[in-house]
Amino acid sequence: MTETKRPVNSHKAYHAHVYFDEESKLVAKKLCDESGQLFGLSVGRFHEKLVGPHPCWSCQITFGARDFEKYIAWLEENRQGLTVFVHALTGDDLKDHTEFAYWLGQAVDLNLDFFKKSLVEVLHGHADFD
Repeated sequence: MTETKRPVNSHKAYHAHVYFDEESKLVAKKLCDESGQLFGLSVGRFHEKLVGPHPCWSCQITFGARDFEKYIAWLEENRQGLTVFVHALTGDDLKDHTEFAYWLGQAVDLNLDFFKKSLVEVLHGHADFD
């Protein structure tokens, strides 16, 4: 199991990935929608499938250092038991999802092989990112 590291505001930009399943998808949808409405954040697609390195269904929310403290505190208070994976956006995807990775709730293991596969696909011109 992955070590649970609490979010730290030490980068310019972040993604929060709200993890959910069939039973928790309505709670997750409300949390994601409210993130956009209350904080004016960019909310990505609501994926009811596995995407990228994420081992759960997820929705991605993009935010910056300026919103970090208020948004993370709000997420913690309103996540209703959902796991939220928070990571920096530095341009180094592997580091962002390992060294600069933080958790609200239970940490889960990511599929880090995704980054190796993606690099090979990029080098061979067959990258397909969602």
